[in-house]
This record gives sequence, structure tokens and C-alpha cells, in this order.
Amino acid sequence: MKSTMNNILTLLLALAVWSVQDTSADRHSLKYFITATSGVKNFPELVGTAEVDGVRLGYCDSNIQSVKITQGLSQQLAREFPKHPDWYKYWCLYYQLVYREFLKDLSPRLNQSGGSHVFQRMSGCEIDDESGEVVGYNQFGFDGEDFIVLDLETLTWTAPSPQAFTTKLIWDREQERLEYNRDYYKVTCPEWLKMYVDYGKSVLQKKELPSMALLQKTPTSMVCCHATGFYPRLAMMFWRRGGEELHEHIEHGELLPNHDGTFQMSVNLNVSAVPLAEWPDYECVFQFGGVKEQLVIKLDQDAIQSNWIPPQKVPAAVVIGGVVGLLLSLLAAAAAVGCYIRKRNANGEFQAVDAGPEFAQSHVDGGRTPFK
Repeated sequence: MKSTMNNILTLLLALAVWSVQDTSADRHSLKYFITATSGVKNFPELVGTAEVDGVRLGYCDSNIQSVKITQGLSQQLAREFPKHPDWYKYWCLYYQLVYREFLKDLSPRLNQSGGSHVFQRMSGCEIDDESGEVVGYNQFGFDGEDFIVLDLETLTWTAPSPQAFTTKLIWDREQERLEYNRDYYKVTCPEWLKMYVDYGKSVLQKKELPSMALLQKTPTSMVCCHATGFYPRLAMMFWRRGGEELHEHIEHGELLPNHDGTFQMSVNLNVSAVPLAEWPDYECVFQFGGVKEQLVIKLDQDAIQSNWIPPQKVPAAVVIGGVVGLLLSLLAAAAAVGCYIRKRNANGEFQAVDAGPEFAQSHVDGGRTPFK
């Protein structure tokens, strides 16, 4: 089960990287993500999503057996083109059957029997607004590693993994499928992308700037530069000094969704490695992908927020009062059980004498002893 969870975590990380690695202001992308699983408990057999410029349009999985429309862009298209969601639903259900059989066939090729496996697919296209260049792609991963990639120029499959070589030989012979891939990713996909971008300008071009803050748990902890409430998610954060981005003593946090559809992220700086006199030279930067404008917050001790409460100095009067209280408690205890002291007798020898409560009271009254 542990290896299964590692596979799924690797999958989610790979999808996050694939999703963020495109879009500048002059490029648009349409991407499809499919995840097929075998032997994984409490996880759908198939999950599929579609995204335009990093904005999720729809979602389907084998549990719900339908397509969920998630953005105003696709909702508008669904109203004007009612058969559009049906196309996605058809392919979602189709791929559920296809990849179920594929995973069954793949295990014997890899000399595997049983176990849990995760098969990933990322496909789609990009358009460069300035040059008009179209780039299509169709690539697969298996158990968190690159498996096989389609070269649309040569219409052949490349196998980064030796395990995929047999699959490459089989798929290279499927000429009709190869030509369909070429036509779809070179022609159909770019046409759909242009339509999405045209219909969804209000959604795709919407930008919400984040609020930024410096946070720190204790004076020796890393300083966290946190940004929340931004949209879209294609953004970056980093620390820099003198205009140069820093890579040492830096830890990048995850990109996380907020409940309102915006996002949050953070980047940490190990300030223990930075002399206090140099703090004014450091600043945290937030920037949307492909946009030159930046939000900057400088490293300032007064600006750091923390819920850490330093230990307070205890006033001397409180300490003295505490000591007196302790002595009174001890004396009271001595009065209760009897206190033995040494007293010189008539012969000049010392002997134990039960002072009792009278002795204790004499000390409380100023140290007078009842013995003469």
C-alpha cells in the first residue's frame, strides 16, 4: 500500500508540473490529463480532466460516470454547443475500458503479476500567438516514470523506458491510429483551443493579485513568504538579493487551492544564514507566469508576523514573594509534624529537642527562639 501511495503522489506531482510548465502571455494551451489505476483501493479506476491555459474546464471519473463542468467558459460552451460535453463523456467512458484492458495486457509484458499500478497520459496542444506555431503532444507515464512518447513529426513512438519497447513496436504498426493522432493534435486540437480562448477571454484573462505576508514560528525558524488569494495558478515566488534570484537556503512550498477557487503558495528563507545587517538586501517576489509586473515584500524584522510568545522576565518582587511563600509552606509542614533541633544541655552536650509548633511560630515572628 505504501508503494501505491508513493505512485499516486508521484502522479499528482507530475500532473502539477505538466500543468504549469507552459503558458506565457503569448502562448495558449489545451491539455488533457488521464489517470488509470489498477489494484488501487479507494481511488477511481480512471480520472480525466481538461484544462485551457491552466484553468480546469471539466472533470470526469469512473465513479461518477459523467462529466462535471467546472468553469464559466465550458458552461457557456455547453449552452451553445449541447453536444460538446457529450463528446467528453463518451471519451471518458471509452478510455475507462481501453486502459483497463491495456493495464491487463501490460503486466505480462513487464513480467508483473498483480500489485497496484498507475498509468498516466498527458496530451494536447499549444499555439504561439505571434508565430502561429502549433505544438502537439501525446505522452504516457507508468508508475511515476516516463513510459512512451509520440513524435508527431515522424509518427513514431519513442520509449524512454526499456519496459516500453514492446509497446513501441506494437503501437508503431497501428498506422490508422498514428494518422488520427497527427490530425487531431495538429488540426482539431488547435481549432478547439482557439474556440476556447475566444469564448473564455473573461475567464482566462482574469487575474487576482494575492495578499502577501512574512511569517515566522520562532526567531530561529525560517521566514515564510506567503501569498494567498491569487488567480490563475500560473505563478511563481522566489527570494532574491540585489536583483538575483536565490537558490541556497531556500525551501519552496506547495501550490494549494483555496475554497473560493483562488490559490496560495509560499517560499521559505533560512534567515539564520543571513546576517541581520544584510536583511534589507533581501526581498520576496511574486509574479504571474509570463507577466513582468511583480509584487515585492522586503525582509523586515518589524514586518514579520508570528504567534510565538517570548518568555517574560519575572519581577524580583515576584521571585522574593515566591521564596517567602515556599519557606512559609515548609515551616507550616514542620509545625504539623514536629521539628527536631540540636540544643546544648546542662553538661554542654548537644541533644535533639522537639521544637514543635512553638519553635516554628517563633521563626515566623522574627527568629526569636523559646529556648533560654
